[in-house]
Amino acid sequence: MDIVAPTGKTPPKTAGIRGSRLKCERAETRILKGVPVVDPVAAFFMCAQDLTAAQAIVMIDALVTPALNYPGLGPGKPMTTLAEIEARLHAWRQFPGQSAIRLALPFARVGVESPKETETRLLLIDKGLAEPVVQHEVRVDGRLIARLDLAYPELRIGIEYDGDGHRTEKTEWRRDIQRQRVLEANGWILLHLTEADLAPDEQDAFISQIRRAIVSRSV
Repeated sequence: MDIVAPTGKTPPKTAGIRGSRLKCERAETRILKGVPVVDPVAAFFMCAQDLTAAQAIVMIDALVTPALNYPGLGPGKPMTTLAEIEARLHAWRQFPGQSAIRLALPFARVGVESPKETETRLLLIDKGLAEPVVQHEVRVDGRLIARLDLAYPELRIGIEYDGDGHRTEKTEWRRDIQRQRVLEANGWILLHLTEADLAPDEQDAFISQIRRAIVSRSV
């Protein structure tokens, strides 16, 4: 647990507690479940020293998403904006981990609906593929038939990350099958991946599947 004290005060020192000082003008106090906490951007900056650039991108995507179904987030989304993060980054100037945030900001995208969606997007880029569109809406005759996690619209290739809810929730599972049929009937290739496909020793197999789909559209 991190406990923050104003500059000039002594933060607590005990097992399981990491105390730190913070200038009052650097953060706002919010109430979360009855407990006073620093605002989301300040909290993000204070833990940045422990993050890789990829983890920082995941966190920024979560902070700026307006998606009501993003897992693990409370009400009040989006919690901030990219412009606000950039402004606060300029105001804070030098601090531990600021380089990871600066590297991450250009890769953050608004509208992401899960951490795994961000991880998948970053994997595709890291493997040399073009960056896919986030939450692409597929419409037929003006009617919305699907919103895809990631997509290459010009190739009609969609990529969906399926968490366990897609397997255990009967209604969602049935809806997924119906949606796949509609998309395929309208010329789309829809590729699914799970947590297992993101494992280091499984990534190349999934990337190869995407590459084959891209090649099939190029013939």
